[in-house]
Amino acid sequence: MSMKWMGLMLSVVVSGSAMGAETPKATPELLEKGKTAYTSYCQSCHGEKGEGNGPAGMYLVPKPRNFVAEAFKKGNKPEEIFKTITTGIPGSTMVPFANLTEQDRWALTHYVLELQKQGKPADAKGKKKGATKK
Repeated sequence: MSMKWMGLMLSVVVSGSAMGAETPKATPELLEKGKTAYTSYCQSCHGEKGEGNGPAGMYLVPKPRNFVAEAFKKGNKPEEIFKTITTGIPGSTMVPFANLTEQDRWALTHYVLELQKQGKPADAKGKKKGATKK
């Protein structure tokens, strides 16, 4: 069996193991763990506040998602964000983070949702709620 095939099988097993799991609650401890993981793995692309303006992000095409101003491409539900963190987004620069523990991926999920809440959440069209037309 080739290494590529074995890696693909491992990815499916790792990402599939938690997909049916119950979503943990966003406790202060889990959010703190998520902040630590975000700082290590996500901030360089998505920026400190999740605005898609990290120092490495300026070199990426497509640009990293702005969690504050844009709707999530693959869904806003915790399970959908967890899946994106686990499997990445093919055809983009969002790589899979299946190497992180399941708890770390859930912590990241809740922290990203928290970043979105700190700004005005985006609706399904990516427009900020409460914004008025000029």
